[in-house]
Amino acid sequence: MNRKTTNTIFFMLGATVFNILMCLIFFVGIIVLYVKFLVPVLGEQSTVWGMPLSFVLSLALSFFAYRAIVKFLFKKIDMEKYFDPIFGKKRRTQRLD
Repeated sequence: MNRKTTNTIFFMLGATVFNILMCLIFFVGIIVLYVKFLVPVLGEQSTVWGMPLSFVLSLALSFFAYRAIVKFLFKKIDMEKYFDPIFGKKRRTQRLD
């Protein structure tokens, strides 16, 4: 395993952990805002649909934030210099009939 492959593996592991932490932070933040502002207005019964909605919203927010951060990093850093491509070029195979 060469240096680029090692960098790629560590980048993918770090990016995954970062994305999960970001999703958790968004989820807790949305729940806090929901409990503080919407539960007094809508009542206690609204928590039945509030939790799944908060979870889905936190997933969407973390996806878009992660995508924006990675796009920024790709513009800022020459990724080909430090990382292997995750998906290589497809090789065309010749059929021998």
